[in-house]
Amino acid sequence: MKTHQNPPDPNVLARAAAKVKRHVLPLFVIMFIVNYIDRVNIGFVRSHMETDLGIGAAAYGLGAGLFFIGYAIFEVPSNLLLQRYGARAWLTRIMFTWGAAAMAMAFVQGETSFYVLRFILGAAEAGFFPGIIYYFTQWLPSTERGKAMAIFLSGSAIASVISGPVSGALLHINGLSLHGWQWMFLIEGFASIALCGFVWFWLQSHPREAKWLSEEEKTALIAAIELEQQARDATRTVKPSMFKLLADKQIALFCFIYFSIALTIYGATFWLPSMIKKMGNLGDFQVGLFNSIPWIISIVAMYGFAALASKWKYQQAWVAVTLVIASFGMFMSTTGGPVFAFVAICFAAIGFKAASALFWPIPQGYLDARIAAAVIALINSIGNLGGFVAPTAFGFLEQTTGSIEGGLYGLAATSLVAAVVIFFARTAPRGTPLRSPVEGADVKKPVSHQALKSDPTGAAS
Repeated sequence: MKTHQNPPDPNVLARAAAKVKRHVLPLFVIMFIVNYIDRVNIGFVRSHMETDLGIGAAAYGLGAGLFFIGYAIFEVPSNLLLQRYGARAWLTRIMFTWGAAAMAMAFVQGETSFYVLRFILGAAEAGFFPGIIYYFTQWLPSTERGKAMAIFLSGSAIASVISGPVSGALLHINGLSLHGWQWMFLIEGFASIALCGFVWFWLQSHPREAKWLSEEEKTALIAAIELEQQARDATRTVKPSMFKLLADKQIALFCFIYFSIALTIYGATFWLPSMIKKMGNLGDFQVGLFNSIPWIISIVAMYGFAALASKWKYQQAWVAVTLVIASFGMFMSTTGGPVFAFVAICFAAIGFKAASALFWPIPQGYLDARIAAAVIALINSIGNLGGFVAPTAFGFLEQTTGSIEGGLYGLAATSLVAAVVIFFARTAPRGTPLRSPVEGADVKKPVSHQALKSDPTGAAS
């Protein structure tokens, strides 16, 4: 039988939440930066691996994409194991294994080992993103999670900016009979392993374990989170089945939309350095600097569109606008020379990165909050298969036709289709009282509009 908590003192709760954010957010941002660099750094060594190992465009594209197959297969199981063993142990394990796999990339001998290690890297990283979402649900009340997630997600944008210059600089290292690209993998992978030791000593799995919180602050946090769980439990007369929720057509629609967004993001991410090299006689460091420009622009766009969507609240329309921008930019990149193509990709980045950020409040508003984290992990893993399709298709097209123009047309068309489909997505269950995805269950709205505004993660334990 559940005990009912008394509401915590708002001042104590606010003080505790502020301490949590100060304690974990800087570390989570750094973890995300390291994670993202290890995922996409092969974009900067494509020409080197072709020269030294004979890995051509098609093999490169397939290997780049195989990361996302491993990621998709293991993401949901990894998230479940995190809930079983605790965030501290499991996030440390994730960092160590992905760091080791990233370092092993330095010893690729040919296509087969390249494919195997990229798959292993994806499997090792699986569970990191939903694991952080789950962590926030255990440590922060709903009014604070949205702000925390916004700061955490900035790690991806920062990594996109710095990955080029950092990787480009490391490519100039030579010694011990190793090439620059090997040193890049070794150093960037080792950074993850070194960081995982700090993660083990810095994080705790539950507020009750935090020595840096007072007993009053621990009690306030635990009470607030338990009260939210009790409120969620009271919204449904029937506890929803995960499998029944996954049969909901809206979930399939969410997966397609996020797949379309990821398709464009990773198509640009893995092929942009190669496109930049066609602009002139540029060195690795110069390519890295140019590679940062679209992502710097995209950071400004993400915050700008977030502010607009907050002021004029029609989430589907804003996602559609950004997808149209991405589509137009991708199409225009096929109509001119290398410099014009680069400018067009910069314009497209305004759209596809902003679309990624604006998309998540839509499924989070629709999902039952108690299992939102697991379903979000599913949407994230299936959607990220766009990271397999885009580079694989681009590599095949370049090897067989000598051009990726057809792939850019495909990205433009897919973004346009997604811009239309987004209007069929719902931000909340249908009806008042709302109709549950579980047959025959009438429910109240699981989260208020204000709650969604303050907590765009919508994740629950």
